[in-house]
Amino acid sequence: MKWAVCISADPLFTDINNCLLSSLLLRMKQEYQDLILQASSAESLQIGAKIQTLWSGYGQIVRVHLQGCDRPSVVVKHVMFPQESKHHPGGWNTDISHQRKVRSYQVETHWYQNYSTNEHCRIPECLAAQSYGDEQLIVLEDLDAAGFPERRSSVRDAEIKACLRWLANFHGLFLDVSPQGLWPVGTYWHLETRPDELEAMGDQKLKAAAGEIDAVLNRCRFKTILHGDAKLANFCFSKDGTHVAAVDFQYVGGGCGMKDVIYFLGSCMDERACEKKVPSYLDFYFSELRSAMSERVNFTELEEEWRGLFAFAWTDFHRFLLGWMPGHHKVNKYSKRLAQDVLRKLSQSSDRGK
Repeated sequence: MKWAVCISADPLFTDINNCLLSSLLLRMKQEYQDLILQASSAESLQIGAKIQTLWSGYGQIVRVHLQGCDRPSVVVKHVMFPQESKHHPGGWNTDISHQRKVRSYQVETHWYQNYSTNEHCRIPECLAAQSYGDEQLIVLEDLDAAGFPERRSSVRDAEIKACLRWLANFHGLFLDVSPQGLWPVGTYWHLETRPDELEAMGDQKLKAAAGEIDAVLNRCRFKTILHGDAKLANFCFSKDGTHVAAVDFQYVGGGCGMKDVIYFLGSCMDERACEKKVPSYLDFYFSELRSAMSERVNFTELEEEWRGLFAFAWTDFHRFLLGWMPGHHKVNKYSKRLAQDVLRKLSQSSDRGK
């Protein structure tokens, strides 16, 4: 078996710069190379383009081209925990932030090693996952080669529905499944993991209600496993946009399915579109969820509960944004209206309890 780094004018390699090349040569040790070759049954490999740098500089995702096997390529997620504080886009360079990221990559590795889905909620096949001290390597099926080569920065109705269909099938598949080895409560903005952002909030009424909102969501009767970061950027599309696969399972864990739904819809629609289109997209999601569910579940009761938690889930994410980046474009009139509705409901509930 041999390993080569290839530089050429081919478009596949145009994103490789001197820094990346140096990093790969220094950091992709022989044992990493051997893991990729063994997992793919390839005779040799070539380092292709960097797909992206991981959040806050915690590593990179690289496409690796293979020779001598039935796969043209794999995608390698190479996590490198920094020895010193890295730059954070939002300025959150804390030990809590670092430990959360470390845990997230441990969870993702456990997810790929121990969980699987089906063709209705496609994810990349994990060929290998291994920890090496402060570094981790996850070798994944290349979804581009598997028929999902497209990424979208904006979407049409059919593409939004394709993602909602994926979420409905994912939530239906894992309904009542205990998130063993995953986050007990999924999503990257979960209140318990975000004390710094809560402290930074300026909206004192919502800040005071944050714990109660979190408790309402956590008390839901019908729980599933959440993707946890179901934004548009984490879906890979077929060429016609009608089928999708999902990636990035660092914050996969338990909870109410509405958390994934609100996060996805907020990732691809502005406030005007949300006001106009959210009701019909919720109807579509629940229609697909009904089809994905087993008959043993009382779907009417599940739908009633989750619809009632829609505004709570949206407000929970809105709470996070107000502490993390209050100037974010998702802090808009639609989100603020839902938050006011939730605060009103909580106040009325409190008054009835007196």
